[in-house]
Amino acid sequence: MANDRVEAVERALTVLEVFDDVEERFSLATLARRTGFYKSTLLRLLGSLSRFGYVRRTEDGLWELGSTPGRLARHHSGDQALLARIAPCLQRMAAQLEETATLLEQTPEGVECRLVALPTQTLRHDLQPGMRWECAGADDPRPTIVGGEMLTVALAGSQTMRWLAVSGPAGRVPTTQALALLEDMATMLEADEATADLPASG
Repeated sequence: MANDRVEAVERALTVLEVFDDVEERFSLATLARRTGFYKSTLLRLLGSLSRFGYVRRTEDGLWELGSTPGRLARHHSGDQALLARIAPCLQRMAAQLEETATLLEQTPEGVECRLVALPTQTLRHDLQPGMRWECAGADDPRPTIVGGEMLTVALAGSQTMRWLAVSGPAGRVPTTQALALLEDMATMLEADEATADLPASG
């Protein structure tokens, strides 16, 4: 039915369909040719898609998919059971420490924030799922936080490198307590994961 359609949304989806291709990056001219849209229209659509992380512009002026499609696709992956167990743990940690608690994951583009629990206080380290930054080292997922600090503990037992983290203003994060909670949570989650992998008896 005609009244069930939103033309602007359909145009944006038409642009995204172009990226379902062996090519990963496209010039504005190529996008215009494949969609049939004017370049001025495309720039407006790409601007909106970029703000929500669906596409991004590279340094050489080409367009590629952003982080949002991959983040949404993971909702249909086998990671959901693990994420469902970790989320309430992060909430408890954020409430107990009154600092930001996160699950970080290594990706080909760097380190990504997968889950986050924010404290109630306004002076905090504001992270959002889908945020990415370059990894400082193979075993160091921490971003540069001006005036802040982050403590991390690696999660074992997974092919994908993941870390539990607590972050906040420098000097305020209770290091000893936070590291103890992170270690306890990591041990608990690893034990849960090992139990889940055991074959059912019968």
